[in-house]
Amino acid sequence: MRRYSSKSWSQISSFLLVRARAVRWANVVVLVGFVGLSFGVLSFAHEVTGQFRPAIQIDLSPWALPKYALYSLSRGLAAFGLSLTFTLIYGYWAAKDQAAGRVLVPLLDIMQSIPVLGFMPGLVLALAALFPSSNVGLELASIIMIFTGQVWNMTFSFYHSLRTIPQDLREASEVYRFSWWQRFRQVELPSSMIGLVWNGMMSMAGGWFFLMVSESFILGDKDFRLPGIGSYMSVAIHEGNVSAMIGAIVAMIVMIVALDQLLWRPVVVWAQRFRVEEGSRDERVTSWFWELLRRSDLVATLTRAVRRMIRRLQRSPKTKAARPSPKPSALPGRVASLAVLVLLVLGLMGGAWALVQILHHLSLGQWGRILGAGGVTLARVIASTAVGTLWAVPAGLAIGLNPRLSKIFQPVIQITASFPAPMLFPLVVGGLSLAGIPLGWGSILLMLMGTQWYILFNVIAGATAIPSDLKEAAQTYHLGGWRRFWTLYLPVVLPYLVTGWVTAAGGAWNASIVSEYVTYKGEGLTTWGLGSTISQAAEKADLPLLAASVVVMALIVVLINRTLWQRLYHLTEERFSLSK
Repeated sequence: MRRYSSKSWSQISSFLLVRARAVRWANVVVLVGFVGLSFGVLSFAHEVTGQFRPAIQIDLSPWALPKYALYSLSRGLAAFGLSLTFTLIYGYWAAKDQAAGRVLVPLLDIMQSIPVLGFMPGLVLALAALFPSSNVGLELASIIMIFTGQVWNMTFSFYHSLRTIPQDLREASEVYRFSWWQRFRQVELPSSMIGLVWNGMMSMAGGWFFLMVSESFILGDKDFRLPGIGSYMSVAIHEGNVSAMIGAIVAMIVMIVALDQLLWRPVVVWAQRFRVEEGSRDERVTSWFWELLRRSDLVATLTRAVRRMIRRLQRSPKTKAARPSPKPSALPGRVASLAVLVLLVLGLMGGAWALVQILHHLSLGQWGRILGAGGVTLARVIASTAVGTLWAVPAGLAIGLNPRLSKIFQPVIQITASFPAPMLFPLVVGGLSLAGIPLGWGSILLMLMGTQWYILFNVIAGATAIPSDLKEAAQTYHLGGWRRFWTLYLPVVLPYLVTGWVTAAGGAWNASIVSEYVTYKGEGLTTWGLGSTISQAAEKADLPLLAASVVVMALIVVLINRTLWQRLYHLTEERFSLSK
């Protein structure tokens, strides 16, 4: 029997004491966090279910900012939950049903390009009328508008990940006769997790882009503002209150940093287990909050309870578990998919007929001006996407391939990308004015401020997903910088990059409404383009012009989708997928 000296026992007892203190502090932090989260949920629920207020007074005191930040964060997280649900359902449907995908993928591209102002008036009025005695309608409208800034890049990423699952994993699921749920949980969802996590971070960032619009509903003489950082900043800009503007910026930064450290950093650490590789010597990303959760007995107990509950729900009789069950017929699923698709197409046809009734009031001259404005905005979209690609590809590769850089720059780019760019537009426009740069060229920079992050986050996700065995092979064969880029990095990252291009271009179309029509020093600055046409039509309540502009934007997006994006997606699936 091994004997321990008094010194050894002292060291062991010291270690156990430190460990016990760490666990105790972890439990205290988790418990306090749970209480704070519960308070926040109850406070936001009270705001949502409160009596309807046709107009509210935004308090520009700095003491009101914590409450407003809580409300904005609650709306953003609610919209993200809705976005994730939509992503899993819509992306899975489009990827698994080839016939439905021919309709769903172009429709997704159209939906991500429809500006918020294109549907905001009808959405707000309809939901406010549906819930006339409470704030539920206005809160739902705000959440849905934030949702439209989050969901598209997540859905594109998930769809493309499902289409590029490695062939050996597909064959393994067939050999073991996985059910659709087993295949989804054990093969498809893990294979798409890295791209989904990074696009999830980008989704939260994209949702904040129109925060001021989403919380400040002013339609004609009706004021539907909601308390939040967006409405706080909107009122501060309108009144020229510089100290309130600075306070809103600081509150936004604090909220984004807290969200990054308490949510996204732990999720990135957790998602490392889904990397497709046989071995790795890379330095792993770490998170102090993730380590704290792992030390907590409360979290461990809750996790075990949830796992036991899931196992009980999934438990099957031993006789069925002894042999693989036969593969179920796919006919019922195909019939259901076809039925839903038919209903969707009929709904689109009904909406198209209603549009025809609105658009027949426009003259040919008006249509010509709208088409010309669409061509000008298209040029700006292409320019902003190209400029974003030039810097985001090398920066994304550097961050994604180096965990140390990722640890340093992930919070930085998360803060920068999440900050609502329209809040900074007055400062940027002021700088452009001093430099003598007209808004026609400056609007490209304004678009870039909100769309470049889609490219960067997707490149980082692609670089993170590069298997270590391929990187080690490149080192073994002494591939230099450019050869390694062309033969390894670019082929692996290209599928992610295409998703970044699609979502960046869609985001640029959407951002055109605030990039081509900017308020500066109380005056509206405008430049010719489809975005400014939509903004002015919404401001003047010119429904035919607004509808026609949105239709032209959708048609341009469909044309680009059919001639460019679909071909690029097919190319990446056939030649640059790790499954080939």
